[in-house]
Amino acid sequence: MARIDVIMPQMGESIAEGTLSKWIKKLGDEVKRDEPIFEISTDKVDAEIPAPSAGVLAEIKVQEGQTVPVQTVVAVIETEKGAAITPSTAARAPASAPPPAPPKASPAPAPAAAPAARPAPASVAAPSPSPAMRPAATAAPGGNGTETADERLRRLSTPLVRKIAAEHNVDIATIPGSGHAGRVTKKDILGYIESGAPAAVPLAPSAPAGPSWPPGAPAATNPAWEATPWEGDRVEPMSRIRQLTAEHMIFSRRTSAHVTSFYEVDFQHIANLRAAHKALYEQRGARLTYLGFIVKAVADNLRRHPVVNAAVRGTSIIYRGQINIGIAVALDWGLIVPVIKRADELSLLGIAKTMADLAERARGKKLKPDEIQNGTFTITNPGVFGSFIGVPIINQPQVAILGVGAIEKRPKVVTLDDGTDVIVPRVTAMLSMTYDHRIVDGADADRYFADVKKMLESYPEAAV
Repeated sequence: MARIDVIMPQMGESIAEGTLSKWIKKLGDEVKRDEPIFEISTDKVDAEIPAPSAGVLAEIKVQEGQTVPVQTVVAVIETEKGAAITPSTAARAPASAPPPAPPKASPAPAPAAAPAARPAPASVAAPSPSPAMRPAATAAPGGNGTETADERLRRLSTPLVRKIAAEHNVDIATIPGSGHAGRVTKKDILGYIESGAPAAVPLAPSAPAGPSWPPGAPAATNPAWEATPWEGDRVEPMSRIRQLTAEHMIFSRRTSAHVTSFYEVDFQHIANLRAAHKALYEQRGARLTYLGFIVKAVADNLRRHPVVNAAVRGTSIIYRGQINIGIAVALDWGLIVPVIKRADELSLLGIAKTMADLAERARGKKLKPDEIQNGTFTITNPGVFGSFIGVPIINQPQVAILGVGAIEKRPKVVTLDDGTDVIVPRVTAMLSMTYDHRIVDGADADRYFADVKKMLESYPEAAV
């Protein structure tokens, strides 16, 4: 008889923790290898996690709603059916016993995952579960029993770093961390101080406290600015994914110097190619979409412009050897970013099939952890909802993200062979690219963007 640990997987690059949102199997149930046994929720994805081995679910260590660090053992599987279930194990069963009594002190709600690669936000329809209680050993609540993103950054740094910060009156939350999960290292803070950065200015006394912010949500900078519910309003707690998305969008804006360029692209040529080859692609089990062409153009040109396919680590630039394109997928409960690995090595047909497969499994919560990790560039497509164009926020730790506006017929000035200008209907769209001005200059971004536009407007039919 063997005992197999079931661990909390890492569901995204630099993700430090996950919330166990639902047990699919109950204590004592038989499970098959790769059969889903529980669901987890992070700011990137809601996903079903498969069993690492066949056997019996003999012990449940983490309850529904709890947030724990990655690699934490959440359950134990016995490989033989006769495995005994001890009373202490049964007491932790989510379906057969009441939850443990709360401690005398107020329980600390689960803090958000450490700031890292984060997709653009989307509306979340599902209501949030009640705040999860963290183990006492890992909780570090603030004065009101909640932990803000800034408090979390301080807690994740070492005592030495916190001591240096206190001696120099530096707010750790203002320093981009190069350590695991965004932690501020000794090198980070010493480099920050040596650079002559100003010390943190003590905040003026805050106004009288208003209504408390929802547990686990991003803390307001000033309680006086918090919204107050009026008569007739409906107040709902943020879902877990909404809380985390809010934290990480703020983190991304605070980390990167966001600049956005816009290009109008004429898609008439691609519209003609789609009309000519659409039926053939359907016979091959794929849809020939505008987005497929865009992914191909984005991927093929990144190799020629490596600074757009990079990441920042402290004072160093990491030029990624792989070209992995993340595609934002809107779901009822949020937005996730499956990743097409080595997209530059795929044909247009291969990209079309991969996109369809990832999108379908994302909606069914069937994505594997490695399928939402290690993206190097992201594409978001608000145009499918009719938006003319959007200005997306960078998906950390990447340095660029492309936004696709609505692709539709618009009047366009065209110059004929004889030099005459005429206004004709053409299929066009506005594309935007937000990039990190810390390492990507405007000239670099526009040269890359111009090459993408050129490829889309003159895509070779032989490559379809």
